[in-house]
Amino acid sequence: MQISNTNQLQQLRDIKNEMTRFMMTYKFGLDEMTTKLNILQEEFQHFHDYNPIEHIKSRLKSPESILKKIIRKNHDMTLDSMRENIHDIVGIRIVCSFISDIYRVSDMIQQQKDITLVETKDYIKHPKPNGYKSLHLILSIPVFMSDREEKVYVEIQIRTVAMDFWASLEHKIYYKYNKSVPAYLTEELTEAANTANALDEKMELLHNKVNIIKEHDGDSAEADSSDLSLMQLNDEKFHLPMKVLNSLINERTE
Repeated sequence: MQISNTNQLQQLRDIKNEMTRFMMTYKFGLDEMTTKLNILQEEFQHFHDYNPIEHIKSRLKSPESILKKIIRKNHDMTLDSMRENIHDIVGIRIVCSFISDIYRVSDMIQQQKDITLVETKDYIKHPKPNGYKSLHLILSIPVFMSDREEKVYVEIQIRTVAMDFWASLEHKIYYKYNKSVPAYLTEELTEAANTANALDEKMELLHNKVNIIKEHDGDSAEADSSDLSLMQLNDEKFHLPMKVLNSLINERTE
C-alpha cells in the first residue's frame, strides 16, 4: 500500500504504535498469568502426591480477530471499547486429570490476591445443548508498566482430558462443515459427550477409591534417609549437609 500524504502516514504510524502498546499489555498479562500457573505446577510436582494440571495451552488473539469480533458485536472501533468489551484477548486452557481438580485449580487461582474474578460460566454443572463441558473464568489481573498500571482481562477454560478431547474434535467438525453440522452428526457428538462424561465420572470414582486405600494403608514404607542429602529444583541438584538439617531440627525443638 502506497501512501503519498505525509500527514496520513504519520497518523497510521501513531495508530500502529498505539495498537502495538495495546497488544504488548495483553502479552504481559499472558506472561504474568502463565507464570502464576507454572508456579502452581512446580509446587505440586515437589510437594504433593500428584499434579492436578495435565497441561496448559495459551494464545493471544490476533489484532485481526479482535477487530472482527468488535465489528460482529457492534461495538465502537476504539481501543477503549476493545479493552472493555473483548474479554478473551488472552486465552488460557488448563487441562486437569479429574473433575474435582477443575474446581480445586479454580479455587487456587481465585485465592491469589491480585486476581479479581469478573465472571464464571460453569458448563460442567450446566452443559451446553451439544454436550460441551468446561469451566470458564473471566479474570482481571494488574499489569505494571513503566508509567502506569493497567487491568487486563484473561479468559481461562478449565476442563478434563476427556472434555478437552471431545471439544477439540467437535471444533474440527464444526469448522469442516462451515458451522453447519448435519443433524445426525450433532446427535452423535452429543452421544460422544455423554460417553466422555461417563468416563470422567468413572475415573473420578476410581481416583477416590485409590485415595481411600492410601489413607488406610498410611505411610507403611520404612523411612529412607538416602535422599535427604540432595534437593532437586527442576534439573539442578543441591547438596544438603546433614549437619544443617540436624541444626534446623534442633532449632524447632528448642
